[in-house]
Amino acid sequence: MDTEALYYLLALQKVKNIGDISAKKLLRHFGSASAIFEAANKNDIEVQDVGTVMIESLKKFNDWQRVSDELKYIEQNNIKVVSIFDKDYPYRLQHAPDGPILFFYQGNVDLNTSKMLSIVGTRNITSYGKRVVAEFMEVLAPYKPIIVSGLAYGVDIEAHLNALKHDLPTIGVLGHGFQRIYPNIHQKIARQMRDNGGLISEFWHTDPVDRNNFLKRNRIVAGMSEATLVVESGEKGGALVTAEIANSYNRDVFAVPGRTSDTFSKGCNNLIKRNKAALVTSAQDIIDMLQWSEEKVKPASPQLNLFIDLTDDEQLIFDLLQAETKLSLDEIAIKLQMPISKTAQVLLQMELKNVIASLPGKMYEIL
Repeated sequence: MDTEALYYLLALQKVKNIGDISAKKLLRHFGSASAIFEAANKNDIEVQDVGTVMIESLKKFNDWQRVSDELKYIEQNNIKVVSIFDKDYPYRLQHAPDGPILFFYQGNVDLNTSKMLSIVGTRNITSYGKRVVAEFMEVLAPYKPIIVSGLAYGVDIEAHLNALKHDLPTIGVLGHGFQRIYPNIHQKIARQMRDNGGLISEFWHTDPVDRNNFLKRNRIVAGMSEATLVVESGEKGGALVTAEIANSYNRDVFAVPGRTSDTFSKGCNNLIKRNKAALVTSAQDIIDMLQWSEEKVKPASPQLNLFIDLTDDEQLIFDLLQAETKLSLDEIAIKLQMPISKTAQVLLQMELKNVIASLPGKMYEIL
């Protein structure tokens, strides 16, 4: 991305009353952030597109010096900016309606790796929770997933530490800018994560450490991964927010059960009870549900498939699955550049025709 394009995209990120959903709508319509500001100043934006309040906010935006300062900070500190226009923007996050229009990244891993698991939970982790994280990570290690969490006290830091122990890349999603690490005690592990994984933030280096920012970043934790594991949680807490968001994105959610009398198992137990998370008692459960086991060579597709009447969209998906063997809903949508809602509808029709099978972990393969 060139400097001018980034300059205006940063500005759009800070316009009051315009969130990521509206910003994406405008970017799709006008093609660039600079074109949005130009249209607003020329009164070329239709009210029905975004509303009068947003238009006025675009016109009144005058914090250009702060934009310049942030741009300078990015360049001086070798921070990578990943926007929705970039090919390395996480494809799963592309399907999150409120995913950020851009974020900042320091690290060395592919953000579109197929195996990516978010692990979240209480900051008041118990000895039981620590044992679960350690045991799960040991079993997951041979499958080389990227572990995503929030670098907070408790379950988050245990997930990061155990990932690094097994040489697994791990990504921390921050609730603040790169000028600090919060909590401060996690600076050392953050440095290790930059060398084996990375740090991600949508916040500027001048943004304050604020509770709402930590809640906001949870949608990135949930949106980046194919699944979210809740290890321990009280009846309320940020981990449950992340689980709810993951569910809204149609992602798998897993929860580790605990005794009904345990304060920090109540959240997990409630998720399971309300069918908002699958019960897992071992890492093998996750491996099986996400189909991470070694894949066997598939035999050639039955000749019967040649005689099934497929629509153009169904044929596209059929050909893709024939080449790739097994893909998730998100992967099919991104590879075919097909809206995820339409992809889901076409897949359903193909299931009804007994052309494909739906597998655990929202994966699909040809019958």
